[in-house]
Amino acid sequence: MSSTQKATKSAPKKTASSTQKRTGSAHKTTGATGSAQKTTDHDFIRRWAEERGGRPARVAETAPGKSEGRKGSGGILRIDFDPPDETLEPISWDEFFKIFEENRLAFLYQDRTADGHLSRFAKFVKRD
Repeated sequence: MSSTQKATKSAPKKTASSTQKRTGSAHKTTGATGSAQKTTDHDFIRRWAEERGGRPARVAETAPGKSEGRKGSGGILRIDFDPPDETLEPISWDEFFKIFEENRLAFLYQDRTADGHLSRFAKFVKRD
């Protein structure tokens, strides 16, 4: 076996962090199907949602001016899937990510279910 073949066989696997230098996100992958992962990468979050038919939204009751207790927060973010949830208010991706950053959130998501199907599990959590 040549030294080139040896180097190819032992080359390290690419990690998610190498693709995130551009955004400084906390995108992490565990590689295990069915496990939750976390990111702050706006492009990834938008792509993940749109691949599943999701749209940016916030809980309508928490929109600015509608809830005294959450004033200034921009509202509670959600990804809305079909059929549309009547309790959610559609917002633009720009507004969505403005609220996301103002509240220092991270996106906790599952790419695939344990049985390999595309997952729509996601929630927003405070960044560490």
